[in-house]
Amino acid sequence: MQSGTATPFGFLGKIDAVIGRIEVWILGWGIILMAANTIANVFGRYVFNQSIYFSEELNEFLIVIVTFMGLGYATRKGIHIRMSAIYDALPIKIRKGLMLVIAATTAIVMAVLAWYALEYVQKVASRGRITPALQLPLYLTYVWVVVGLSLASFQYLLTAIRNLNFAEEEVYVSYLEVDSYEDPETAAAIQRYEESTEADK
Repeated sequence: MQSGTATPFGFLGKIDAVIGRIEVWILGWGIILMAANTIANVFGRYVFNQSIYFSEELNEFLIVIVTFMGLGYATRKGIHIRMSAIYDALPIKIRKGLMLVIAATTAIVMAVLAWYALEYVQKVASRGRITPALQLPLYLTYVWVVVGLSLASFQYLLTAIRNLNFAEEEVYVSYLEVDSYEDPETAAAIQRYEESTEADK
């Protein structure tokens, strides 16, 4: 994937940038805490013969956070799995129209799922259930499902808006990512190889 050179829809772009920074921060710290918690639990079990009593529950909580916050992040980067054999064979304008329909439909589906998830979280919160080890309200675990689905819906909406401009040749798989199968690292390696080959001549 490669980023677009322009950032249209300035206000939406600023919101997207802020959300992106928050997502990266949450994902980064979520993974660090998961690793630290797991290492500490293994160390405690085999060195002190005493496991951390809340370790498994904390990791389950962090997995939910990382999974559903990662949903919005993957959508922003356009790295979600796609089955596109027929799509890739179509002319650019049809591909752009299809991407618009796909993104808009997926945004609606994600929004509906977020709504149902919110209703479930409200039910869990009304029952006052708490987690067995950490003694935290159980709904705090599930609220991240709502957040992740909502962010994914927002990202797909931005993708649909980005593809409304049929004057642009590029098809966008996210707000800024152009539909491309070129791996940036591979492209950079090929470029370095070509430069070194030319220098040797």
